[in-house]
Amino acid sequence: MIFGSKSECFVPAHDSQLSLFDEEKQEDQPQTEDINYTRKKADKKKQNPIRVQIPARLPRVEELIEPENIKEGSQKIGEEITELLEHNPAKVYVSKVVRPKYAVPNNRGIDIAQLPTLPIPKGNAGASLLGFITVSKFVDHLPYYRQIQIFKRQDMLLNDSTINGWFNATARLLEPLYDTLQNLLAQADYLQADESPIGVLDSHNKGTLHNGYQWVYRSPQQRLVLFKYLRGRDSVLLL
Repeated sequence: MIFGSKSECFVPAHDSQLSLFDEEKQEDQPQTEDINYTRKKADKKKQNPIRVQIPARLPRVEELIEPENIKEGSQKIGEEITELLEHNPAKVYVSKVVRPKYAVPNNRGIDIAQLPTLPIPKGNAGASLLGFITVSKFVDHLPYYRQIQIFKRQDMLLNDSTINGWFNATARLLEPLYDTLQNLLAQADYLQADESPIGVLDSHNKGTLHNGYQWVYRSPQQRLVLFKYLRGRDSVLLL
């Protein structure tokens, strides 16, 4: 009983005993029915693709292609026009400002034209480049490191500190516009406001956070929107 082989299978003594697993199931034969229908025959004619309509306000660059070896005496009876949408990617170029210097007679000094006002004093970034960087970040959602890669393909190498310094200077230039927008909303009769609490790193205590609040103000009548950051809820009004 301990070391001998044994089997746990059960052999019925009578074949008449019912089996729970070997019994064949009787399946019902599915019924069939005839279905007739008609459908439209597919049109084998080739349909012309629908092209995007090109706005008339877009500038046109015309390219004229004359046939080769025009026979003498041929007269022009018309022309075929094909318009294609093309894209000219933004390119970085250098605006070179030349100011000639003139010596005044009798050693009375030197005459030279005054340099136009620069967006960043003693900087080498023009207004168009600063505007492109700002719009690319806040409208097209391109972070600075991606813009640096784009400029690199145009052989212009920038680093994080340079492009961040340009942005800070651009933000200071926009402060008068921000103040004007805030004054317009403060004079509105009806305003909508909402807050979004965010954790802000404390510059005085490294590694600590404080709760800041990003407020958005909207004037439905004037269709103006203003974003304003506050450290707390003690002054949520537009002052």
